[in-house]
Amino acid sequence: MLDTPEHEEVRRSLQKFIATEVNPHVDEWEKAGIFPAHTLFKKLGDLGFLGLNKPVEYGGQGLDYSFSLLMAEELGMIRCGGVPMAIGVQTDMATPALARFGSDAVRREFLAPSISGDYVACLGVSEPGAGSDVASIRTSARSDGDDYVISGGKMWITNGTQADWICLLANTGDGPVHRNKSLICVPMKTKGVEIARKLDKMGMHSSDTAQIFFDNVRVPKRNRIGEEGMGFTYQMLQFQEERLWGAAASLKANEFLIEATIDYTRQRKAFGQSILDNQVVHFRIAELATEVELLRSLVYRAGALYLKGEDVTRLATMAKLKAGRLNRELTDALLQYWGGMGFMNETPVSRAYRDSRLTSIGGGADEVMLGVLSKMMGILPGTSKT
Repeated sequence: MLDTPEHEEVRRSLQKFIATEVNPHVDEWEKAGIFPAHTLFKKLGDLGFLGLNKPVEYGGQGLDYSFSLLMAEELGMIRCGGVPMAIGVQTDMATPALARFGSDAVRREFLAPSISGDYVACLGVSEPGAGSDVASIRTSARSDGDDYVISGGKMWITNGTQADWICLLANTGDGPVHRNKSLICVPMKTKGVEIARKLDKMGMHSSDTAQIFFDNVRVPKRNRIGEEGMGFTYQMLQFQEERLWGAAASLKANEFLIEATIDYTRQRKAFGQSILDNQVVHFRIAELATEVELLRSLVYRAGALYLKGEDVTRLATMAKLKAGRLNRELTDALLQYWGGMGFMNETPVSRAYRDSRLTSIGGGADEVMLGVLSKMMGILPGTSKT
């Protein structure tokens, strides 16, 4: 699916960019606990990488979704998880609904500069009391003439301390929880928006993550994406791309770890032979490589169907679930083969062990994925297969 000459051209350009503009700086950004998002995103935007499948009239490349999957997979070659995640938020988490449902005016104001790299975007869904349970968010956007007045707070917001605008999910009515929400583009410099704190995380160190408060923040209703009350539906559609992105980004990242572990265990000796010569080690590595390839098949199949316009909620959910669990299994197993060095922050497997743990939490926890799948299969108590 990703093997045309056009795909190969994009792949080579992105690989060159990562090798020259990203990986040489990753260790520095990890130590600093942040990377220069505006600088890096502007470089990505100048090369067209922030709008591969976005409309050309707003500065995008107008390519199909397969190029977004290609980009997610190649970003796995970045030697940390934080920077790829931040880029993914910009391209596949905060902007798909805007590109699909936003008015021309709101797309020109927020989408075009996000594609060019002049704006950094973030996505505001999760709250302290409503992470994976999106329907339970409490942030409200009260109608006041031609404006919304927003009050509440958001938590675990990637790019939050550097973002120029937030794609905010808020309650705009009192109706059923699945039909009372709207997505609203909120400039982060609007009066009443407060970045409460930059969060200290177990991993993803180079990615800034914020808690944000909204104190009677007034924004024009024209900043709303699409119809009022459709925000939950738009966000669920947006989640399809987010979850596929997360699964695709795991592929080359895990393959790199496998190769790095092979190299290390081949030269590391114990009891008169290399660690790799132990059957339990080389068999396990072969097994893990097979699992990565199986995940790739699932991601590519979901991507192919998505390109045809089909609803891939089921396959995207499966891919997200599998990616999160494989990341945990793979990094844990490979870290063990590095022995004491695996416990050192200087090794890639240690960083991956910390960073990739988020895959089973962000964008919907494993248990939420299982609930979605069970409901679709008609085996969740109180439901039947439709």
